Amino acid sequence: MAGRFVISEDGQGGFRFALVANNGQTLAVGEGYPTKVACVNGIETVRRNAVDAVIEDQSVRKL
Repeated sequence: MAGRFVISEDGQGGFRFALVANNGQTLAVGEGYPTKVACVNGIETVRRNAVDAVIEDQSVRKL
């Protein structure tokens, strides 16, 4: 089973999503969105853009 996107209300009338792994660990959290439709659109944007995403390491310490 793949991870899942969880939508929640943010307490200020908006919505956020979290990408959660199978083990329950939160991997990423989206920005706040004013509507649930906008939040779902944010999820779809992540899905489309992350498929072939590369890692860009801008840290000072390298592996």
